Amino acid sequence: MKLYYSPGACSLADHIALHEAGLSFDHEKVDLKTKRTESGADYVAINPKGYVPALMLDTGETLSENIAILDWIAHQDTALKPTGPMGHTHLIEALAFISTEIHKSFEPFFAGGSDEEKAKAGAVIVKRMTYLADTMEGDYLFGTAVSAADCYLFVMLLWAAKNKLDAPAALVAFRERMMARPAVQEAMRHEGLV
Repeated sequence: MKLYYSPGACSLADHIALHEAGLSFDHEKVDLKTKRTESGADYVAINPKGYVPALMLDTGETLSENIAILDWIAHQDTALKPTGPMGHTHLIEALAFISTEIHKSFEPFFAGGSDEEKAKAGAVIVKRMTYLADTMEGDYLFGTAVSAADCYLFVMLLWAAKNKLDAPAALVAFRERMMARPAVQEAMRHEGLV
């Protein structure tokens, strides 16, 4: 199995979750400008969408999109899913919210938006992060255990800090808890982020 990533991109969430799940995998950096992998392969031939993440399974099948990859990882290690009859549904709900309502809102910061566009996007991001802070069920989104959604939220909080957005205090504390986790440290070392 191989994860294709770009350092500090949203693929970091998958990288962390793979380590949290204790799965054995290789990882290869992708240059998103040239669309070449670290080994020189044409990344578009691996993932025609041209962006990260992509996870090539041992079967040869390739998954893309954070929601799909994080859901797949959570199925490999059910400790990364909330418990109960609605646990999986709540995981998908959280992943979708983080992806569509927070992740996509960062676009002006990465696409050269104006200061006004960044300010509007920043206000939306903080408002949506506040919702998550207000609905956290413990140290993590669903209680005392890390879920695949926590891995994704952590990356969004790194982006918020990088762009000087004031995340709610509960999520700043969450970010620090996540930063201390061995899986986070290992993924960040692999990506050259620490």
